[in-house]
Amino acid sequence: MDDAARCTLYGESLWISPYVFSSFVALREQGVPFDMVEVRLIEGEQLGDAYRDRSLTARVPSFEHDGFRLAESSAIAEYLDEVFGAGSCRLLPEGVRERARARQIMAWLRSDLGALRDERSTVTMFYRFRLKPLSPLAASDAEKLVNVAEKLIPADGGALFGRWHLVDSELAFMLHRLILTGHDLPPGVREWAETEWRRSAVRAYVEHARPAAVPEGYWTFSGTPRPEGA
Repeated sequence: MDDAARCTLYGESLWISPYVFSSFVALREQGVPFDMVEVRLIEGEQLGDAYRDRSLTARVPSFEHDGFRLAESSAIAEYLDEVFGAGSCRLLPEGVRERARARQIMAWLRSDLGALRDERSTVTMFYRFRLKPLSPLAASDAEKLVNVAEKLIPADGGALFGRWHLVDSELAFMLHRLILTGHDLPPGVREWAETEWRRSAVRAYVEHARPAAVPEGYWTFSGTPRPEGA
């Protein structure tokens, strides 16, 4: 992969973004060498001309390969599959229907479950706070998430589509919003999610160094509800 030497992934400095996680894991699983650049979102670095004009949408993650810059984790995954997937680790299933289903789940994880994402934001996964019980709406989201997981996870507890694809790690990440904040899950779902959490590419992201405390400006910048004691 000679061209891969010119790859750069732009993420955020707290290492808590599920979207940066997706692109980071995708690159690691495909074995694509890349440089990692942290963008200081709280300071508005993404809004500067240099970042905004190259990424178009001033968002993270963005990814650069051989002078081409692309943002949005789902678009990055599809680009990586088209450029590096042949003869390597495919990020999406090869079968038309399986690939469509994987895309459905990945899009759903990005667009639904809003109350759960608010009340068990990723900052609560990697930093410890006293958390209130889930509201009825967030509890409903959690139930929906578990129901979908139970329908997708094979009886043998293996990968969703026969072998690992990016959707496996993305679903496991969402389930860990509950696992890491002390919620009970059905044993089969929990075991599946924890198995996925042990993948080396996932651990490389999860165990990466983070600031000792959440910067004060984070809560205003992100619009994330501030947990008790934060």
